[in-house]
Order: sequence, then C-alpha cells, then structure tokens
Amino acid sequence: MQNKKRTTPDADMTSLEGQFCAGDITYRYVDLPAMLGPSLARLPVVLRLLLENVARNMEGDERAAAIAAIVAWLDSGTSEAEIAFQPGRVLMHDTTSTPALVDIAAMRDALAEAGADPAALNPVLPVDASVDHSLAVEAFARPNAATENLRIEARRNAERYSFLRWASKALKGVRIHPPGTGIMHTINLEQLATVVTTQPRDGALWAVPDTLIGTDSHTPMINGIGVLGWGVGGLEAQTVMFGMPVMQRIPDVVGVRLANALQPGVLATDLALTVTQRLRAIGVSGEFVEFFGPGVATLTAGDRAVVANMAPEYGATTGYFPIDDQTLAYLRATGRSEASIALTGTYARRAGLWFDPASTPRYTRTIDIDLSAVGMHVAGPRRPQDLLAYSDTAAALAPFPFEARARHHGMPRYPVAIAAITSCTNTSDPALLMAAGIVARKARTRGLTVAPWIKTSLAPGSPAAASYLARSGLRDDLSAVGFDIVGFGCTTCIGNSGPLTPAIRDAAAAGAAWPVAMLSGNRNFPGRIHPDLSLGFIMSPPLVVAFALAGDAERDLSRDPVQIAPDGTPVFLGDLWPTRDDITAALAVGADPADYRRDFALASANPVWAALPSADSARYPWDDRSTALRRPPFAALDQGSQLGAYTAWPLLVLGDDITTDHISPASAIPPDSFVADFLVSRGDDRDDLNVFASRRGNWEVMLRAAFYSRTLVNLLRPDAPTAHTVHGPSGDVAPIFEVAQRYRDDGQSVVLIAGERYGTGSSRDWAAKGQRLLGIRAVIAVSFERIHRSNLIGMGILPLRMPAGVHPQTLAIAPGDTVHVSADAQALAPRCKVPVRIVRKDGSVEAFDATAAVETRLEVELLRRGGVIPSILQRTLAQHGTDALRDRPARPA
Repeated sequence: MQNKKRTTPDADMTSLEGQFCAGDITYRYVDLPAMLGPSLARLPVVLRLLLENVARNMEGDERAAAIAAIVAWLDSGTSEAEIAFQPGRVLMHDTTSTPALVDIAAMRDALAEAGADPAALNPVLPVDASVDHSLAVEAFARPNAATENLRIEARRNAERYSFLRWASKALKGVRIHPPGTGIMHTINLEQLATVVTTQPRDGALWAVPDTLIGTDSHTPMINGIGVLGWGVGGLEAQTVMFGMPVMQRIPDVVGVRLANALQPGVLATDLALTVTQRLRAIGVSGEFVEFFGPGVATLTAGDRAVVANMAPEYGATTGYFPIDDQTLAYLRATGRSEASIALTGTYARRAGLWFDPASTPRYTRTIDIDLSAVGMHVAGPRRPQDLLAYSDTAAALAPFPFEARARHHGMPRYPVAIAAITSCTNTSDPALLMAAGIVARKARTRGLTVAPWIKTSLAPGSPAAASYLARSGLRDDLSAVGFDIVGFGCTTCIGNSGPLTPAIRDAAAAGAAWPVAMLSGNRNFPGRIHPDLSLGFIMSPPLVVAFALAGDAERDLSRDPVQIAPDGTPVFLGDLWPTRDDITAALAVGADPADYRRDFALASANPVWAALPSADSARYPWDDRSTALRRPPFAALDQGSQLGAYTAWPLLVLGDDITTDHISPASAIPPDSFVADFLVSRGDDRDDLNVFASRRGNWEVMLRAAFYSRTLVNLLRPDAPTAHTVHGPSGDVAPIFEVAQRYRDDGQSVVLIAGERYGTGSSRDWAAKGQRLLGIRAVIAVSFERIHRSNLIGMGILPLRMPAGVHPQTLAIAPGDTVHVSADAQALAPRCKVPVRIVRKDGSVEAFDATAAVETRLEVELLRRGGVIPSILQRTLAQHGTDALRDRPARPA
C-alpha cells in the first residue's frame, strides 16, 4: 500500500499518516520518511522517536511548533525548545513503587478529607512494578539458598507486600510482579517490552513505538532492543502516571560510533565499562546517547542491553541502539510471537526507525570507539567510570595503603570478601552467565575451590536463567565452586548483600585485612555494596568467578596463577577463560524460547504472595503501630511553595560525588545506629531490622536515615559522628534530623551546599523527600545529576548551580555563617540567575549569582506549587469539581 506524500511538517494529523499491511491487518502510523524526506536520515533515531511522539500526541499549533523545533535541531545540534513527551507506560520496582504508592494512598486520604471521592485518583497509564529490590543474600553456597532467602524476604516484608497487593487491587492499571519473578529491567526485556505496540484511535489501529519511563536509573537497558525509555525519579513518574507529560528540552545527542568487532575473550561488560569511562571523560551529563556505525551490527541484543544499562554510569539519559535484525532475533529467542516480530520489522522499516550501519546522522558531539581495541577490564575501586585493565587491581588499591597487623586464616591483606554475580547489567545476557558457568566448569575439573571467607552468590535477573543453566549442565558447575543461585533479584548490586562471613569480620576487626568486593554490578561506591566495604571492583561474571577462586583482590590474573590445583599445577586465567565457541555451544544446548514465558508464569504464581492478606477498601487502613508504613506529612494540601527571599543556615556542607546512597542509604540498617534505636523503641528486633530500602514507606525512619553514611564527610564539622551536623546558632553537634527540628521550631530556614555531581547514583526519590522533611529549601551545588535534580524539584526544593570557580572548598563555610537566597516565585524561570549572599559570622559578605537548575516551564510551576504532590492534589480536586480546600492558604513545609 502506498504512503501518502507530505510536503510540510506542520500539517494536521491526517496529513501525517501513512498505512501498511502486516499479515492481514492494516495499520496506520506516523509517516516520518514522508514528513521529512531526505532530512530524516540526518536526524538521530532517538529524535525520530520523539518526533513521532509529539506528532501523534500533540495538537494544533503546539504540535506544529514541536515538530518544527525538532527539525530545526538539525541546524545546530542543540535546542532550547521544550517538547511534551508522552510515554506509553511506567515501570517501577518495589522500593520506588512503595513510596510512590504510599504517596497515592495518602493523597486519597487528603482528597477524602477535602470532600472528594478518593477512588477518583488513579493512574492513567499502565504501571508495572516488580518486587526485586528487597531480596537479601542471607543463605548462600548451598542448593536451597534461593528458597531460604525468599522465605526470609517474605517474612521481613510481609506488611509492605500486603500494602502492594492492596494497591494492585485499589488502583486501576497497577500490576505488581511478585518476588521471584526477576529484576525489573530483565522482566522489561523478556516480558513487557513489545518494541512496537498497537493503539486504537479514531476507529483505526495504529502501530506505534513502545515507549516508557521507569523509576530506576537503569531503565535505559531497554534501549538495547530499540525501545526508547529512560529513568526518572519516583516523583516525576507520579506526574506522568496522572496524565502530565514529561516536559523536556529537546536533548543534545551524543553519537558513539562503533567500528570493527570485539576480540575473542572480550565481553559485553568490558565494552560497557569502556563506554562509561570514555563518556564520563568528555563530560556527558544528561544528554541522550545513541550508538551508530558498522560495529553496532556485530553486537547481539544481549551485548547492547549491557551497554545501554549503564547509561546513568556514563552520565546519559539514554544509551540507545536502533531496531535491526538483532532486535528481531532477541524477540524470537525470548518467545515472542512471529506476528509481533513481523509487525516490529515492517513498522520500523516503514517508519524510518530501522538501523542502517552506513548511516551517519548529525549529532551534537561524536566519539569513536574501535571495538577491536577494547580489552578485558574492571572498574574501581570506588567509581564505575574508573577503568582499569583486569591486571591492574593492585595498582588501583595502592592509593589505599594498608599494612596488616597480623595474618588471619591465611588471608591476603586485600581479601575478596564478596564475589557476586549480580545485577540486571550482566545477568540479563545469557552469554555472560554461560561464560561464568564455563569458568566454573573448568575450575571444577581442575579441583579448584573458593576460600571459605568469601561470600559467593549468583542472582540472575530472570528465573529462565535457572532453566538454561541447568539444561547446559553449568548450574551444577557453578554450584560446585560456591555460586549457587541465591534468588532472582537485585541483591548485592543494591546493597542487599547480607552479612559478611565471620572470618572477614574478624579479620577486619583485628586489622588483619581490608576486605574488597568483586561484583558484576554497575556501581561500587563506598558503602554501596555493604556498609563495611569501601572498596570494590566491577567486572564481568566470569571474572567474578576467577577472582573468587584467586581470593586476593591484588592478584594480577594476567600473569599470576588463579590458584594452585591440588596436584600442584598452577592454573592460569587462560586455562579457565571461555572461548567464543565455548559460549556458543553452551547457548545451543541450553537455550529454549519457551523458558521465558513458562518460568515467569511459574514464578508469578508465588503461593506465599497470593496468601498475603490485603484490604479491599478505596483508602488504605494505616496502622499507627507500623514501623514499615506511615502516612507521610508531605502528601497533603497544605504543603506550599518554598520559594522566596530568605536567610538560611547551612544544614550540611558537602564535597563532590555525593551519591543518593549517601543521602538516603539502601543497605542494611546498622544495629548500633540511632535509626535502629528508634525502631527498637517501637518494638522491632535489633538483630533483624532489614535494610533501609524496606522502610521507605515510613517517613519517620527515612527522616532519621537521611545522610546516614559512614563515608559522608560534613565539611561543617569533618570529625562529627555519622549523620551529625552543627547547629549554627549554638555550635552544638547533634543528629541531622534533631538539628533540623531545632531550626524548624525556631522558624529558621536551612539550605544545603555541595560540590560536583550532587545526587549521582540511583533514582531514589527518598533522597529528595528526606531533604524536604529536613526543611531544606534550596540545594546550592556545583553540578547535579539529572534524576536527583528532577526529584528535588518534585519535592519543591530549588536546585541552584554555583558559578564557575565557586566550590564548597573555596567558600569555606564555617559554623555560624548564613546564606541569603533571593528566589522570587514570580521571577523564577528556566536557568535564570538567583542572587546568593554568604554572610560570615564576622559580618563580612561574599555574593554571587547562582543559576536555577530548572529546565522547563513545568518545573517552574511545580516549584511554585510546592512540588509534585500538591500539584496532583490540586489538579484532581479541580477535575472532580471539589473546591473545599483548593484555595485555602498553603504553608511552607
């Protein structure tokens, strides 16, 4: 069927349509080739997807302006124009969905108290939430570890899981995937993503791209199969769930040209770490990244997903690979229907979204990576962008000198404490798990074993992994060297590593060792993996097995033996490393497309989950005795704007690279902390407090947990105890939440000052919510990570960028200094100047103009209203005709 020809990009929707047949069905679609003609080939594919989205979803003059702005982007490779992106669905996990759904439950209460129908508040987009972030590695290195860990998880989180079941019944369009079904991004790849979907509209069936946003920074993993999606904070997701588009500036796009092919023995992880280092080195911060060039065609969809997953680590919003034959092969390998595969291929070609290896679109910036030059790598020991040859771990540890006071059970001075095959990043690609299994098989054949002090674990992203590993025989080999499956969830990657072995704890306490983590995850920030571990290396799954066998983080595996076999033979890494043919053969034996649907369905039928009690009411029945779920005070109609002109005390002054783990930890709650004291005072067991992430439904716990990190240095008082600060007027040192309450009681404002990359890491909305509860009105930083900046705005906190040359170290803020901020609500505009004055204790003044880190008009409006939640409440009341409290004066939080 012939497409209708278009001559102008600003025509109405009818003139933008094309149609085609797939099978015996006729589909309409937005005809991008006819809309732009030869210019389309110059437009990055990610911008073609945004163009399709605005053409289909916007109307009239706004649509014409958005289309024209995207086309005009080609002139300079950048734009200040805003567009409205409307994704098709929302993806969440349990520790982001729980606080979001708690907010919604509290908003329903607020609506009911205002005289409105609480059941009127429902998401307008499909919402999928996986329960994957709560599984901890308690049992390991035994065949029943997964069953035992799932049992412990269900016991610890029963109340929270009952709440999630209530939400799935009370809220339309919310679907919860129970524990054991896998990691959210793997579920998205294997089960949820359609790549191309259909949409009824005006009596016709439209073919449209599958698009989404997710409340986890690693959502771009889905970019590996050509689906446009990225991570946002839970607060921004709430705006989208309730019908507001994602308002954004047309992004700059960094093109990464890939040439040639990876050398034998080099894996997708090595490429992902290389990309991370290269893009961080050129200062990527929030741009879209798109991969192009002939090297792309040499990468499988699994390879691409690994690289796309680490977009937040290289600072990007996306890490996009366009649709091609590898995409279709992945859909077929994971059991998608032939009809859907045919639709995907036909639509992508007709719509101008199919990948052309010879194409060279116009990008804002471009870098080249020669795949044949990528070597075997690790990253660390404290940041994912710190790339090393796998042989250089000793050199990387040298800046952290440590002399053991004594030998302890034969441990080296930097023993491997945790060896974890973990994270969606590397366990969603069957080839990487097969590679790990082959190393285990070869080690088992030679009689090699793992030292007893090492905590080993294998936590695949998908229950299908158990089937294909077992079918290939590699599951038994992994078990033989301690890598039994411990469950299907995030586990160690997000800090749920469970306790260290007694031997490691004793050695560290005795000053005999500085323990190190080896993991296949995506982040190795100090304290991220375990509160007592400040050093860790990211690497491929087979290299995790190799370092576990070596037991020594300083071992140079390029020349030293991994281990001496029982017969006295030195066994080197080359003796264990899989060839490409080894991996291909294992996949041929193990892979079965039927695994994915069947194993996911079996895991979804979790009887423990199904047996959990849950309420059937429109409003959630809060329990005042609960230490897991409490109605949050910020989900109310009286939470107003924090803008204005004011003098504030600095609550904290921080340096560079403050992560969301520093601001709102997810790891185990230390039993000797004041957070633990609070929970114990309310009846909890000090020895079974679970992780911080499990308490995100309880604002009182999360308030006390704010900035609870042993590695965080408060420049106001560097020697202060963990999570303590200085009360400016008195000089007293006390827990941060207590000092914040003193300021609040005295009617005084507070701000926070920080260095570069403030809020890097996970898309953790509680990192912003905790700051709002502390009363922080503005964060003044050198730079912000994209998602955290958005979350701050979502909580009504103004993010301000310092001018060049100004840094917390140069400001040298001291106790007793105050900060005056002039942020008039009516004058606020995207990227406007905001005067700031530092008034020293001695009366001297230092002034500068900060820049509002506000990108869109919608963000300005959110700040004027006090954040996302007040905006949703006011909008819902207006839509449903209730004005009982809509216009009553709001008070600042």
